[in-house]
Amino acid sequence: SGAAPKGAAGARSATLKRCLDVLRDASNDSEQFAALLLVTKAVKAGEVDSKTRRQIFDAIGFTFPNRLLTSREPPSGCPEHTFRALGLTLLACFCTDPELAGHSQILNKIPTFNDVLVSPCDPDSTSMIDDAYQCLTAVMATPRGPRELVTKGTVSALCHAYVNGNYGSDRALTLLLGLLAVAEAKCWQRDAPHLLAVLSKLTEEFLNAEDMTKFELCELLPHFIPLSSPLTRDSKGSECLHRIYEGLAKILGSKLSHSQRDPALKLAACLMQACGPEWIPAGSTGSKFLALLVNLACVEVRLTLEEPDPMETERKKEMVTACYVLMEMGIQECLKEEESLLEEAQKMQLIRIMEEAFGAIIYYLRQVTEEELQDPFVFASVRILGAWLAEETSALKQEICELLPFLVRYAKKLFNSGIDEGLPQADGVQAGLASTEGSVLPQDALRFLLPGFCHLTAEDRPREILISEGAPALLCEYFLHQWKVLTSEPGSLTALTSTEISLQTACGIFLNLVVTAPDFIRQEKTFCSLMDMLLKALPFLLPQKDHLVLAANVATLGLMMARVLASSAVLQETQSTKEFFGATICFLSEAHTAQADPSSHQLALAVSPAYASAWGDISELWFLGMQALAGCVPLFPWLPQAVLQARWLEALSEVLARVAPASVDFELIAAFQGVLVELARASKPCREVILSHHGEEWANLYGMAALEQCLSEQ
Repeated sequence: SGAAPKGAAGARSATLKRCLDVLRDASNDSEQFAALLLVTKAVKAGEVDSKTRRQIFDAIGFTFPNRLLTSREPPSGCPEHTFRALGLTLLACFCTDPELAGHSQILNKIPTFNDVLVSPCDPDSTSMIDDAYQCLTAVMATPRGPRELVTKGTVSALCHAYVNGNYGSDRALTLLLGLLAVAEAKCWQRDAPHLLAVLSKLTEEFLNAEDMTKFELCELLPHFIPLSSPLTRDSKGSECLHRIYEGLAKILGSKLSHSQRDPALKLAACLMQACGPEWIPAGSTGSKFLALLVNLACVEVRLTLEEPDPMETERKKEMVTACYVLMEMGIQECLKEEESLLEEAQKMQLIRIMEEAFGAIIYYLRQVTEEELQDPFVFASVRILGAWLAEETSALKQEICELLPFLVRYAKKLFNSGIDEGLPQADGVQAGLASTEGSVLPQDALRFLLPGFCHLTAEDRPREILISEGAPALLCEYFLHQWKVLTSEPGSLTALTSTEISLQTACGIFLNLVVTAPDFIRQEKTFCSLMDMLLKALPFLLPQKDHLVLAANVATLGLMMARVLASSAVLQETQSTKEFFGATICFLSEAHTAQADPSSHQLALAVSPAYASAWGDISELWFLGMQALAGCVPLFPWLPQAVLQARWLEALSEVLARVAPASVDFELIAAFQGVLVELARASKPCREVILSHHGEEWANLYGMAALEQCLSEQ
């Protein structure tokens, strides 16, 4: 129709100005209503610029639209909702100004907008629905908007509109996606049944679609899979998951192009992150499906990372990161001895296929430049390699040894930049789907490499490389930092955290180094700082409930290091040294007790109730700690006195005299004898306490020949 003549535009502007004057000065409602009709007509025709919009607001404010929204009597001959429609049009007009969209008067109208979406729709009310969506969309874009929408019931209104296919339901879905993106946990917490209804509809469409819609839904569905509230807890959620499984099985069992397969693999990865493998049914069909997923993921990783074209690798990073999630699930299922979805033959086949994929990941990481070190995809690649190294270090040994310098350098750079910037090390890094939401860069790469390093420090060549690259000094720094994190977080010692697990694993690495490279421990100054921290940490840690595994690690590592560093300044007869050894004696002495044995009606030596739940994790540490304590007795002349003060000898003598000898196994007898012999040799008072408590008798009874001989010597 062409542009309106300047004269016509000028006339409309003049008319609008007169209407605004009437709105300001009208003496009765009918005059105001007539002027308002002209204003809203101009608004709807899109003839109002931002300046004029502000003039309209200045003329009528929120008072007049509020009256219109609450008025129940329409003008004669007009539809019932006439006033309400006019009020919504004005508010939609105001909402195009971001400042007004966040105004409390608009936020208070959210329930009204919600009502419009869920009310029965007739042909005359579509414009009202458009205006309501315009207002909600504008509110969503304000800082307070998403929170207000969630708390004022917009999620359930949008779900209702979408599920029932109401007018504008596509806009309802768009708004839902926006809210889930910024407030997923809150949305699911408040409106799980409504969101499940949407997911149910989407999964039914997904299962039944036979055209490109199926692949479009692959990209849409991940937004409705909550990480915060597992769907497997709910029967309706489980039904949705089963429909997705069936739909994915159809897709992945067909011949597909990359553009069709990639969204399907991303959807599968999303489900793995949210629900683990629980959405895959047990049995041969489920095991074949899981094997297919992992197989396809490994092929995708190889094709992309062995690709000489960097642009192609860059384009597919998100896809490959999704494949990493599927591979990690494959690793976990291959390791399960019970209740694994996979059969043994499938496990062996997948391990070979994954080995090839990890070869490609190592190849890619060796090409990474200094400029790329902060790339989240590099982090995701190091993370998945860490998961592999934690379980499998015999494969690709040469390649891993060649990559170790890079891994140490990379972990060091991220750790140091995190410390320099004063940022907390990221705890819950989402590796999947290239998401770094909720994590702080630089990320904690060491956390994921520690289990692999623990295996590697037990082997000569990898250990030499790690030492030459400065890994032990880095690990000492990391340990000190993580301890600070653990003890500074409010309530941090109330539940097992990834920080605590990292500290336990680091203790395992240091134990390997103490056993295999004691000379290096003596020469490396940072181990004195570590020893100093262990001395202070154990007395603090031991009284804490539910942290016995970390306490056992700290106690045993401290004792093992004390044997090596006995002559260092940090281990002289100071208060902290005495408190540490007092705590280790407490840890070692309280592990066993006499308990009634129902089968023999006698007392038997058993693990103390306080230690029972953790004994599977700490028994080896306890035995190693006993051996280390025996080794410390000749090195620290004041140590026997600490044992006497703890009255351990009396308690142990009493227990051994009371229990049935058959209840004490040979390994335990050897552990007790090792400590008792050293104490009897080093300290006359200790020897006298043992003798005064019938030591010779029970030493003979338990076959402690070395102790018998020691006690019989003058």
